[in-house]
Amino acid sequence: MEVDPAAVDPAAFVKAIKETPDDQLAAGMADENVRTMVIDGIFSLWAEHFDSASAADTEAVLEWKIFDRPGGGYDRYQVVIANGACSVEKDGDHEPRVTFKVKPVDFLKLVTGNAAGPMMFMTGKLKIDGDLMFAAGVQSLFRIPGAA
Repeated sequence: MEVDPAAVDPAAFVKAIKETPDDQLAAGMADENVRTMVIDGIFSLWAEHFDSASAADTEAVLEWKIFDRPGGGYDRYQVVIANGACSVEKDGDHEPRVTFKVKPVDFLKLVTGNAAGPMMFMTGKLKIDGDLMFAAGVQSLFRIPGAA
């Protein structure tokens, strides 16, 4: 089943992630088709939620590694911020300024604003390689619709 990411209400998605128990989120993300649809959908809308005013002169590549792929490995995306714009590449080949490593349920909670990045980092749920000071401010570059 194909779902058009533009047809999903972002605020409703944020609320659904908040209200769904972790075990149910994990079961959904363990299904390769569901996982691909959800993660691809999230990244396809990334640029739409980019706050170019907050980014100012920021030039950076944010790499995301979402672990526990069915069958092993991880999904990898690069968010490229340059010239006041944001684009996303699946399996891009840019040198990242920062790499975020996270499990799928924690990824869903983080990108929907249902978990705090600093707390996830402190508890080991979010690993960060690269420029930690820059990583601490990344969330301010994006607007999370409907986030509490």
